[in-house]
Amino acid sequence: MTRHDHTVAIIVAAGRGERIGGAVPKQFIDLGGRPLVEHSRAALLTHPRIDRVVVIVSPDQADRIADAWPIGGATRRDSVLKALEALAETGATRVLIHDAARPFVPDDVIDRLLDALDAQDGAVPVLAVADTLARGDTMLGEPVPREAMFRIQTPQAFRFEAILDAHRRWPDEVEATDDAGMARRMGYDVMMVKGSPVLDKLTYPADVAAAHDRLAMAMETRSATGFDVHRLETGEELWLGGVNIPHAKGLSGHSDADVALHALTDALLGTIAAGDIGTHFPPSDPQWRGADSAQFLQHAASLIAAEGGRIDFVDLTLMCEAPKIGPHRAAMVTRIADLLAIEERRVSIKATTTERLGFTGRGEGIAAQASATVSVPRR
Repeated sequence: MTRHDHTVAIIVAAGRGERIGGAVPKQFIDLGGRPLVEHSRAALLTHPRIDRVVVIVSPDQADRIADAWPIGGATRRDSVLKALEALAETGATRVLIHDAARPFVPDDVIDRLLDALDAQDGAVPVLAVADTLARGDTMLGEPVPREAMFRIQTPQAFRFEAILDAHRRWPDEVEATDDAGMARRMGYDVMMVKGSPVLDKLTYPADVAAAHDRLAMAMETRSATGFDVHRLETGEELWLGGVNIPHAKGLSGHSDADVALHALTDALLGTIAAGDIGTHFPPSDPQWRGADSAQFLQHAASLIAAEGGRIDFVDLTLMCEAPKIGPHRAAMVTRIADLLAIEERRVSIKATTTERLGFTGRGEGIAAQASATVSVPRR
């Protein structure tokens, strides 16, 4: 897809979400081990027809989400306009605007929205109202016909110039509830397409509990293992678990030969059937000579995240006579947890000798066995 056919998704995450309760704005509350907003970002990022996803937060929230744009304004409309203006010079031709409080975004809804833009300026997902509607205050009033009533959802899709123009011309003294309403009021045609119940917005604590249940049903657990061996040689540095350990010998290999991170990388790649470390970083490629193995591990983690998955637990067993692993275990746990962006309690490191048997027993090398457990969306 060229820059002249560029589709961008904007996730608005600059609000306070006070109705949901708690000290943390709802877009950042934990859902399945990561912030709520990361679920919709992952869903949009993995859709093949979306080229770019930007998350808009307020300036004081910049440290909560990686790679977010801290340009959020006082209102949702301010935030969206700032994002559109920032994207105006990028060649974007289509844009989806989504609320962070809707973590589940079905692929088929995105397809329907983008297909509608072939003929219309905008498109919005809707659901028909099933319940009886009535006017009233404390007492039941007259019923309201529901035949032409619809619930409006996000993401909402637009031809870029149309929604940018609608935002620029919108009167400052009038507040808007959503972008589709603004586009319609400014003279643009907005098509309604079939939405989805999973797009419902999380507003109250009960909604979050339901989202946890839905996420559990939508995810599957996968485990895989990795194994690696490297030779110990004089004159080499010894890197294990991302930590430089003083020792008379170091591990020899094309990269920094960190056998622990190599085994963990293979285990993580295995959970998503993505080959092995050599598939992604061939030892025949000179650019990886002496490379920091941390980037291999982070690459594997990024592939899992790109599929909407999360790393639940990693376990590593190091096999060697020397050096002693115990004094360095805590530093390795901290380093690996940092590289994978998970809690230290999700990282286990053990060590064993081979009772002086084999190449590890003779001090000729170090072996590592790793396992990883992840949760990924069911396909």
